[in-house]
Amino acid sequence: MTTLPAQMINRWHDRAEPGPGEGAVYWHILMKDHPPVIDLARDAQQRLAQFPGLHMTPLDRLHMTALHAGPADQFSPDQLQHMIKIASAALARTPGITVTVGGFLYHPEAITLAVKPRRALASIHDAAQAATRAVTGDHDPDGDSPPWIPHITVCYSTAEQATAPIIAALGTQPRQCQIQISTVSLVIQHGPERLWNWRTVGAIHLPPQPSHTRP
Repeated sequence: MTTLPAQMINRWHDRAEPGPGEGAVYWHILMKDHPPVIDLARDAQQRLAQFPGLHMTPLDRLHMTALHAGPADQFSPDQLQHMIKIASAALARTPGITVTVGGFLYHPEAITLAVKPRRALASIHDAAQAATRAVTGDHDPDGDSPPWIPHITVCYSTAEQATAPIIAALGTQPRQCQIQISTVSLVIQHGPERLWNWRTVGAIHLPPQPSHTRP
């Protein structure tokens, strides 16, 4: 997502997805408790409403994906809880993480909000990988995925169209907000991605940032 694509494409044209009764396990950082991020996404979606072929992320489902752990049928309930326990231990001394959300990243399949600095959330990604690896034995849960870039998807593309008018509609001076990430959730997504049928298995709460007040 470092260069501007000339064309949007249909994300689900030939994408394999869970069918009815199937699911996928994800480590997510949910945005439901961050109203400033929801406001940014709402504003972007309103600007994009004039364009067909865009599937908007429901505002109550805004999130950052830290890791796709794998198909849900590969995990027992006990294994899911064990993953939460391992990741929680790994993050026990990681205080809440402050990031800036704003500006847009463009991908042929999606338009997303940028999250900076990119490396700020590496500890969460690493903990999710380690916990998943401990249960599955997979030394690289991300597989052949490109390096992780934290982002929050505003919409997915469902059709081919030029990106130039879309980029122009979103403008060159996007708003930003600063938030503190303090919770990581393990989520099961049931059925196809666009149904947004989620169930949260459990959450990890990071300790508060240390106080810098003077004695």
